[in-house]
Amino acid sequence: MASGRALLSVEGVETYYGNIRALNGVNVSVDEGEIVALIGANGAGKSTLMMTIFGNPRARRGMIRFAGRDITELPTHEIARLRIAQSPEGRRIFPRMTVLENLQMGASLDRLKHFDEDAEKVFTLFPRLKERLRQRGGTLSGGEQQMLSIGRALMARPKLLMLDEPSLGLAPLIIKQIFDAIKELNRSQGLTVFLVEQNAFGALKLAHRGYVLVNGSVTMSGTGKDLLADPDVRAAYLEGGHH
Repeated sequence: MASGRALLSVEGVETYYGNIRALNGVNVSVDEGEIVALIGANGAGKSTLMMTIFGNPRARRGMIRFAGRDITELPTHEIARLRIAQSPEGRRIFPRMTVLENLQMGASLDRLKHFDEDAEKVFTLFPRLKERLRQRGGTLSGGEQQMLSIGRALMARPKLLMLDEPSLGLAPLIIKQIFDAIKELNRSQGLTVFLVEQNAFGALKLAHRGYVLVNGSVTMSGTGKDLLADPDVRAAYLEGGHH
């Protein structure tokens, strides 16, 4: 569980696309050892916040700190070197590369020093990937591609794992496998996870804390349990099937 030390803090961040403000004074923090979920409707700015943390687009106002260091102006590749790993929306694996080669790309920060050991951990989490080792990424099912995307991010030995819509377009059984894996990583390795999700029910059940993003602004925050029970959150995000 959380140590009470903020590993990531986003303070008053504003991000623009041209003249359009996509994020409006966003404040979010993720403590070491915590799973934090950011929920919101499509177009609320969730992915924009993820990308802004990674420096593309840049925050026009406000500050982003990681492990106490101001990373607001750092180039994306330097942010990655600080051990922030991302599994982006839409999975974005390398489709022509095999599963093995995709994992090697994830581990390249360390020049493959711990490759075998780290790959074994990924295979324990997602045994399916071991069976598909020589298969090209583009020929995998959607669920397997999502597992590979998370596996590739884990190969970088992240201090913070950022997941953007990991359940998008997947069958309920696969979603459960993915969420169970995230929970296990947090429980067994103390991995800090920042999870952006449209699947509010699954995300808030998994998370220690959550934030609700509406039109580029954080409108609510609280423990996962409290947000799940909140009538406004229920009405906006949980009615219609996710019970």
